[in-house]
Amino acid sequence: MDPNGLRDTLLNFAAVTEEEPFGPDVVVYKVLGKMFALSAYESPLTVNLKCEPEHALELRNQYETVNPGFHMNKKHWNTVTVDGSIPNDVLLGMIKHSYHQVVKGMTKKDQAKVKAQTTTGQDSQKDWHEEFLRDISR
Repeated sequence: MDPNGLRDTLLNFAAVTEEEPFGPDVVVYKVLGKMFALSAYESPLTVNLKCEPEHALELRNQYETVNPGFHMNKKHWNTVTVDGSIPNDVLLGMIKHSYHQVVKGMTKKDQAKVKAQTTTGQDSQKDWHEEFLRDISR
């Protein structure tokens, strides 16, 4: 995945904005104001993703390019070097997991806002949204 593909993927989720609070070299992606990804668009391309702690350790053990989150809570964040060594479908799964982790931690009111933006057609054609909607409806 190249930098443009990564950016497009991150922005394709419902209620996501991008900001540059640390300057132009680092872009933060937020869902309703809560960070789910942070990327340094330099060489090598990296992205920090939130992750359930046990799963974070599994990914670190499985992939050499997944490391504890740089400048982040290392229990809950991984820094992934996007160099092609991780298949795109696996990387996409990590991104989805990060997004879902953040949404899962929101209030029911905010989850409903995300759900409303999801069902307005922005991303409703995506299979993962059906799973997401089932999760937050519980």
